[in-house]
Amino acid sequence: METIKKVFMISALAMAAGHAMAQNHDATSFGREEFITVERNVKLHVTDWGEGTPVVLIHGWPLSDAMYEYQYQFLVDKGYRVIGITLRGFGKSDKPYGAYDYDVYAKDIHVILDKLDIEDATLGGFSMGGAIAIHYVAKYSGARVSKLALFGAAAPIWTKRNDYEYGFSKEDVEGLIALSKVNRPLLLENFGKIFGASETSLPAGIANWLGGINIEASPYATTQSLIALRDTDLRSELPKVTIPTAIFHGIKDVICEFALAEQMHQGIKNSYIVKFENSGHGLFLEEMEKFNNELLAFLQK
Repeated sequence: METIKKVFMISALAMAAGHAMAQNHDATSFGREEFITVERNVKLHVTDWGEGTPVVLIHGWPLSDAMYEYQYQFLVDKGYRVIGITLRGFGKSDKPYGAYDYDVYAKDIHVILDKLDIEDATLGGFSMGGAIAIHYVAKYSGARVSKLALFGAAAPIWTKRNDYEYGFSKEDVEGLIALSKVNRPLLLENFGKIFGASETSLPAGIANWLGGINIEASPYATTQSLIALRDTDLRSELPKVTIPTAIFHGIKDVICEFALAEQMHQGIKNSYIVKFENSGHGLFLEEMEKFNNELLAFLQK
């Protein structure tokens, strides 16, 4: 009899513990999905941490939302909900065959913000992600977004035109596209060398970490996004951005030269520039403390 009682007691304790663990799991996870379906057979990876006013971050080519590791915890500690979206074709997101351009990326962002029922967010984008963020605001009239932050953005155009003297030449980008098809690791290595203000401005561990993120990208998406970067002209969309906009840009950036920041500032009326004197393209790492604090200051305005 005593043995039976002990068995029942142990079972009851186990059930109670299991119930408590389940309740704790529900409380700690907040029921948030790490992968969100944007269309049939396409799920995107989403980092969704914290509570409070939302900050939505879009990565650059060919990174993923993992690039914002040192912004996520900072923003959560300051009382914000931070949502990093990995675009299709990159990182842990699905990598389907199909179109990879700013329209597709903006539509995916729109679907996710709708599904998460996000309101009054600050939308931030780095490099190609900055250009996509501009396109999103212009295309969807700033739906669910009240502020825009651009970090080393590849906008309004990444390549030279007859009436636009900034950025890479189309011939240079065509060389990058060709290299992407035959030696993608070399393409990424070459970009890594010019990512910072100098080849040694980022610690080796950080550089290796970024390289690991880059190699996760779909080869096809890597190439197609370079084509989008080469061909997309957002100059006519800048006046459609009427929400408060912060433009963060490294003075020593050679991937997206500082003149691009000035062009964006001229085209977006309600904008201001934050200069990163000691940074190249990797301003969010090269001057991390300043980057985080300037972003916080913008969020608090």
